[in-house]
Amino acid sequence: MIRRGFLGLVAAAIFLPAFAPVPVPVPVPVPRELTVRPVCGKAARSCYPSIAAALEVATADRSGRWVTIRIAAGDYREKPVVTRDRVRLIGSGQGRTRLHFDAVAQTSKAYHRAGWGTPGSATLTIDAKDVTVTGITVENRYDYLANDRIPDGDPSKIGNPQAVALLLDTHSDRVLLDRVDLLGYQDTLFANGGRGLIRNSLIAGNIDFIFGNGQLLIEDSEIRSRRRSAPYQPGEFQSFIAAPSTQLSQEHGIIFYRSRLTREAGVPDGAVALARPWHPTTTFADGRYADPRAVGQVSFIDCFMGPHIHPDHWTEMKGTARDGTMRDVFRPQDSRFLEVGSRGPGSRKRDIGLTWNGEVDIHRIRAGFFRGWRF
Repeated sequence: MIRRGFLGLVAAAIFLPAFAPVPVPVPVPVPRELTVRPVCGKAARSCYPSIAAALEVATADRSGRWVTIRIAAGDYREKPVVTRDRVRLIGSGQGRTRLHFDAVAQTSKAYHRAGWGTPGSATLTIDAKDVTVTGITVENRYDYLANDRIPDGDPSKIGNPQAVALLLDTHSDRVLLDRVDLLGYQDTLFANGGRGLIRNSLIAGNIDFIFGNGQLLIEDSEIRSRRRSAPYQPGEFQSFIAAPSTQLSQEHGIIFYRSRLTREAGVPDGAVALARPWHPTTTFADGRYADPRAVGQVSFIDCFMGPHIHPDHWTEMKGTARDGTMRDVFRPQDSRFLEVGSRGPGSRKRDIGLTWNGEVDIHRIRAGFFRGWRF
């Protein structure tokens, strides 16, 4: 019985149809350089009609090498997300390569993994390490001014008009932006990750337009305050440049060095604060309220300040109390705010009692900021 069964198996094996081995797919190497053009043409190789399409191809490359995406002059209406480390986005120049979208926080929850509209509104999201962006204008074109001129209480007015141009997301670090224009109104640049170096660039907005808990070093750049449509009473704060939410465990937050604080037409004299402290509403074991450890850090070192800067320079910001109301008030005197070497008509200031003393030596700041960073 055993022998007959064995022979049967052998016979069955002889007459079974032969199958060729399944080939193992060989990864197709991604070129080191990809091109983005509004129209590629049939003969163009490694050319894509959108930044998002080129990023998708780059992300498929797992070699760990740098991939450069060169973006031709033109208008690109899209919301690309960089998730691959070691990517360069090289445009054809500020004002020539224009990346834009018009999402707003009120209707952008679906774009964000946690349903948060503010980061969901970002035109460009960088959620990776070792990323370089040069020669590009990144803009959120949501019509903030139209909504701003609608009176408070009008049901047609959007209550969450934050519209981010650039989001440095939670996994971002060692991001370099050189010769880049970041244009928006409220919340133009959201630093929500690691380190970002911005130089020779323009950042424009009005309400808290450079904000977050990440580390930013902004050098040799223009910080342009933009106008508002809402009524303004002289002496009040109309707008705010920075709103840091730096964690206490982090030494540095947002550093402005050797930059120019300017304004566009329509921004009044003495109407803009350098910064106010943002304590984000956060969920804790005992409730949901303003994060007490988000003690914002911001420094202005050797900067020119135009006449639009308010004589107090700094102001307070409300936060969520434990009972859910917005009755908690966070003061600049309790924050890590610093200014040294200012010049220009906006550098004159009243003493409001700031006492925090942090590092002002830019060489020491850079030494810590660039630790482990090669570019």
